[in-house]
Amino acid sequence: MSLEVGKDELRKAILRRRRALTPEQRQADADALARRIPELVVSGDVVCAYMPIGTEPGSPAMLDALTEAGAKVFLPVTRRDAPLSWGRYRSGHLTEAQFGLLEPDTPHLPPDAIGQARVILVPALGVDRAGVRLGRGAGFYDRSLPLAAPDASLVAVVYDDDLLPALPTEPHDVPMTHALTPTSGLVKLGI
Repeated sequence: MSLEVGKDELRKAILRRRRALTPEQRQADADALARRIPELVVSGDVVCAYMPIGTEPGSPAMLDALTEAGAKVFLPVTRRDAPLSWGRYRSGHLTEAQFGLLEPDTPHLPPDAIGQARVILVPALGVDRAGVRLGRGAGFYDRSLPLAAPDASLVAVVYDDDLLPALPTEPHDVPMTHALTPTSGLVKLGI
């Protein structure tokens, strides 16, 4: 895909490709991502992650692998037009929320809790080798990632085909430091 193609067209093409994956392919990729967790964390780390919805890569098993590795896991809590708030992940203790999301029970942490995280797993439709991330366009992560610690690893979680040569960028885009893919594992970006 080229830079001339607009973000909306890119989103549609990627979502079409993801919908074409069989449930077995998505499950195999989710299992592979969960096995990659030891590449990301050490016991005691705080990790901001996400509960995947629809065809997003990942699974609850990835979150459980983080906690089994000794990480404290925060999941996003969405509020319209605001940075994400956060809640502590506990398996089996999620509630249905807006946008079809599952979110942690209360108490919730303020948006600046992202600053505690050493690793931030970011859902992405695509990411390029320079670290440009293509999200869904709602801007939640664009408003939240500036609150992260400067040395945090910002990891776009994508399928193998979603690691792209180049993507269009805008001034508000926060570059990712890494991508996590089922086959390649943790890939350093921006080099």
